[in-house]
Amino acid sequence: MATCLGLYIENHIIKYAKVTKDNDNIKIDSFGIKFYDKLIDSIKQIVEETYSYKTPISINLSNEEYNYFYLFSLLSKKDMENVINTEFESICYDNGVNKDAFETRYVLVNDLQDKEKVKAIHVSANKVDMAKKDQYLEKYRIVSEVPIGASIANLIEDNETENVLIINIEDKTTVTTIVDKKIVNVQTIQDGATQILDSINIKENSYLKAYNICKDSTIYTPKGKDLQYEENEYLDYIMPTLYNIVTEVRKIIDQSLNRIDKIYITGTGSIINNIDIYFQEYLKDIKCEILKPYFLNNLPMTKINIKDYIEVNSAIAVALDGLGQGIKGLNFRKEGLKDWLTVDIGSKSGKLSKSKKGLQLDFGEKLTRAEKGLTRMAVGILTLVLIYSGVSLFLNNAIKAKESEVKKATKEVNTEIGKINSDITKLRNNTSKYTSMKERLESLTSETQDRNKRKNSIPTLLNQIMYIIPRGVQITSIENTSGSNIVINAQSATYEQLGYLKSKIKEDGILLDVQSDSGQKEGQTGLIKAVIEGKLPIE
Repeated sequence: MATCLGLYIENHIIKYAKVTKDNDNIKIDSFGIKFYDKLIDSIKQIVEETYSYKTPISINLSNEEYNYFYLFSLLSKKDMENVINTEFESICYDNGVNKDAFETRYVLVNDLQDKEKVKAIHVSANKVDMAKKDQYLEKYRIVSEVPIGASIANLIEDNETENVLIINIEDKTTVTTIVDKKIVNVQTIQDGATQILDSINIKENSYLKAYNICKDSTIYTPKGKDLQYEENEYLDYIMPTLYNIVTEVRKIIDQSLNRIDKIYITGTGSIINNIDIYFQEYLKDIKCEILKPYFLNNLPMTKINIKDYIEVNSAIAVALDGLGQGIKGLNFRKEGLKDWLTVDIGSKSGKLSKSKKGLQLDFGEKLTRAEKGLTRMAVGILTLVLIYSGVSLFLNNAIKAKESEVKKATKEVNTEIGKINSDITKLRNNTSKYTSMKERLESLTSETQDRNKRKNSIPTLLNQIMYIIPRGVQITSIENTSGSNIVINAQSATYEQLGYLKSKIKEDGILLDVQSDSGQKEGQTGLIKAVIEGKLPIE
């Protein structure tokens, strides 16, 4: 039976879950959410409350970046690594950053479009950000530090047969694409729960209160009658961010070469009531639902609501990484001798054992000072012998492996050089032609898309305004000033009628980002003139 404490750390919030795994049985021993000002104090409090003093801890990576490289599958492992490092170095050079400032990991997956190639999912993290976390966690045994975009897939059962998208709305939003039970893509959307909580916190001066406000908020949908918009003023802080997220998700789906069957929603954003229905409204052909960890159905019935577990999905996911699930190649934590060797001196009848926590020397009764000194010396000598033996064995095996690898690589490289030279000749002959065709196609596509978007927008606008304009209001002019921006000049004898017109334009979604001036009354006619501005809802 193995146990791991998962900590998902983001701005002002820590989600935690202590998870135990016994063969295929998974149990959540304790979990929760804390809002912090001092991170180190909150981590200490969580460890104490969950009795995790010696428990392995798994944490999330912060501000990671994803890149994708495509390689020939016939290349050796060493050659692939060299190509990947070169490609990443080129990206760093283009962005004006030092590649040595980043810690990197990558995994290889099959390229679904070209069987002769493989796709490298490359993850990089700033070493400074990692070092800051290490300072807070130096007293604890950290066994795993993983990108949440990959770890969140741990919550889906292995026998999932559908192609799915996991939308994890945390500090930022990660969109993980899983095809044929394998992660093929992870994309980051800058909009996330941070914008929502920060904007509410400015008004309420409490992240805990902001979180609870989100938890109590219900999204109004056109087909439902869950909550009238005027009854919850905080929806103004919530809906713009959710709209940006669902818009980006729709772009990801449209650009995907694979059919998506289902969408799971999780993270802090999932606590907002009806968020799955909101996403379903925009992504009509794809089933949308809240992500529930697959093993919860096997847990005994308790008084705890499953929604409470779902709130800490990210912490459960990283805890499962610490228990051996997930993609091992993306673990950014390097286990050292300190993690492997732990000595607990306490009794005369000592027992030496090797467990998943390392090499343990466990005593029950206290030893004398001399006995402790001899014991430490013996452990030190044993450690040196083990290190020497291990290094010798490793070097011997490495030399043999390298000799075999060099012979194989030489043969493969010679073959590939011949293919590459042939490809270079073809590319040189066709580059100019393809470039010209591509530029022309992009230009025609852009013009066509722009023309199609605007074709019916103005007539539709006029038709909609015709049905909502109140009696006594005159539209003096409607002007498309630039792009999708519309300026409407209207006049009426009363402010109320102009206000009603503006409200209907906004509520019916005829224009977006609707604004208007306060109106000016003309002395001669007594009419009040107002200017209403907004943007056409062109998709």
